[in-house]
Amino acid sequence: MEKTYNTSTVNQIIRRPSLLIIDRYIIRKFLSTFFFSIMLIMAIAVIFDFSEKIDDFIENKAPLKKVIFEYYLNFIPYFASLFSHLFTFIAVIYFTSRMAYNTEFIAILSNGVSFNRILYPYFIAAFIITIFSFTLNNFVIPHATARKLAFEEVYYHKTPRIYSERNVHKQIKPGVFIYLENYNTFNNSGRQFSIEKFENGELVSKLLSKEIRWDSTKQKWIIRDYTIRQYFGDYQKIITGNTIDTALNITPEEFQRRDNAIEAMNLGELNRFIKKQKMQGAPNLDRILIEKHKRFSFPFSTFILTLIGVSVSSKKVKGGIGMQIGIGLLISFSYILFLQFSSQFALSGAFSPFIAAWIPNVLFMIIAILLYRMAPK
Repeated sequence: MEKTYNTSTVNQIIRRPSLLIIDRYIIRKFLSTFFFSIMLIMAIAVIFDFSEKIDDFIENKAPLKKVIFEYYLNFIPYFASLFSHLFTFIAVIYFTSRMAYNTEFIAILSNGVSFNRILYPYFIAAFIITIFSFTLNNFVIPHATARKLAFEEVYYHKTPRIYSERNVHKQIKPGVFIYLENYNTFNNSGRQFSIEKFENGELVSKLLSKEIRWDSTKQKWIIRDYTIRQYFGDYQKIITGNTIDTALNITPEEFQRRDNAIEAMNLGELNRFIKKQKMQGAPNLDRILIEKHKRFSFPFSTFILTLIGVSVSSKKVKGGIGMQIGIGLLISFSYILFLQFSSQFALSGAFSPFIAAWIPNVLFMIIAILLYRMAPK
């Protein structure tokens, strides 16, 4: 049904940017369509995930209460954030194309309202979704992921994660480096262990031992069959022994950390972890930095995708709403695909993590500006 806008309403729109009936109408349509789409895809994702994992839940005797409240209640925020870009675009295109199909845009534009002014409520709604996405990514999802991972360790993974790491090099604090030829997470022990301490670029002491093992009672490392060399210019002091306790600035959890453990860190924890990994000379630092930069670039993309969506769907086309939704899906998936490609380039060293996270936004901003210039004014 075609909506009409009287002259006084149009004049109000032209004179001042405050929220009017048409603004509230667009914001309400935008947000309601977005959140309805998100809830719908969440329901589908939960059904598919449950059908895939139900045998594991039954085999590991997972209580239904924990499955619902410790797993799926924490599963939903992650997928809500993952699909927020796609459904931002779909929401904009769906209700905007319906407005165009009902010639509502023609009525607004023909009364002297600029296309720029029409964008005003769209960007207010986009700002709300951006804040929603940023809060999820940096403060809600990390804690939810931590609880979900804890549930999986007990009720989903059939066997404990046991692996052996070789040739471990870490800086545990400034000037102090450790080396392990082999570390086993089953018994939290390492072979051929050494600690080197430097002061002003000079080696001042070195410890060599055949084995290091974590004592969970004392919360300390036990070093066996060790030799300590202390350097005083040309003079060396050698100390040997069978067993010694030491409090190293590292715990077994750092060797057992899952690949997706950074997803369980909020923004403050992630920044502290990055600082510590830089000090330790971690080899996978680019992957962690990409995760950090994505937490800012992902929410910002809401504005870009909103502008593209309005520009594409504000004109009535022969193909109807279905054609415009198809175009929206194509552009949305292109954005997600390009983001994955740029991340891989960063991991290979071709891009910096910052560029890898933001270059899809830059590219699609250019596309958004071109489509905006071609949109009916």
